[in-house]
Amino acid sequence: MLLKNFHFTKNKNVTLIIVAAVLVVGILSFAIRGLNLDIDFTGGNELTVDLGETVTNDIAENVKSIIRNEFGEEYVSSTSYNGTSIMIESKESMETEQQTHLLDVLAEQYPNLSRDVNLSVTSERFGSHMMRNAFFAVIIAVVLMLIYIAFRFEIASGLASIICLLHDLFVMLTVYSMFQIPISSSIIAAFLTILGYSINATIVVFDRIRENRKRQAELPFEEIVNESVHETMGRSFNTTLTTLLTIGAIFVACAITVAVSPTSNLGNLRDFSGTLIIGIIAGLFSSVFLSGMLWNALSFIRIGKGKQKRKSKG
Repeated sequence: MLLKNFHFTKNKNVTLIIVAAVLVVGILSFAIRGLNLDIDFTGGNELTVDLGETVTNDIAENVKSIIRNEFGEEYVSSTSYNGTSIMIESKESMETEQQTHLLDVLAEQYPNLSRDVNLSVTSERFGSHMMRNAFFAVIIAVVLMLIYIAFRFEIASGLASIICLLHDLFVMLTVYSMFQIPISSSIIAAFLTILGYSINATIVVFDRIRENRKRQAELPFEEIVNESVHETMGRSFNTTLTTLLTIGAIFVACAITVAVSPTSNLGNLRDFSGTLIIGIIAGLFSSVFLSGMLWNALSFIRIGKGKQKRKSKG
């Protein structure tokens, strides 16, 4: 294995350079491209129209083109279909007159179209409320994890685990910003899932560090950390690979389906599984490279202060 002779604490600069590079890329992406928030957060509407005939991918693409030509690009974020109905998501509200005009235009090509439409509106205030709740959900999860880990191990390891979690979330948001993937409510669920998965991988490393610390108290803490990470690394890689094979299969199947039929209903599942893949890979990096190194750094600061006090007494 390439990392067999890698010293995770002494070679911390390698890890810090990688983290710094990701940080720079993320900040630039946020500043230039921002985040592509779905209508769940920005507000908008979902218009459902019954065309009176089975909707195919070609028909869905044609409807999308009609809306863009008649009203503009901002009036159709995405489309999906089920049977004879087509659902049109838009961040721009469509007034009653516009709906009537759209039905008139569509009726020219789809004479069996129903004049009864179903309009579901998500207000901007509701979107802001949802965004705030999602933010608080993440904060509460992080704080509870900090309390648990600090109680089970020590405050230094608790702080280290929180930094690892923030790293994983930052990586996921960076990828979403770079590729302008819409962030919907389902993606927030994926973020919370990754928090649980990542903290579990980190706790495995911390458990081994605690065990080795008791058995080998005479060794420097950085050597105990390095040895513990190496001992758990195989488990971390194997667990990650097994999980990725399952989620990767779901992602590939959904991606192929969406590529063949862009307006299929599997886009959300593709994005959800894609988020998990990104988070799992980021979690592997943070648990192997970051967690032990950070605990060692924070413990060194605490121990260093203790040594200074003892010297001053002598």
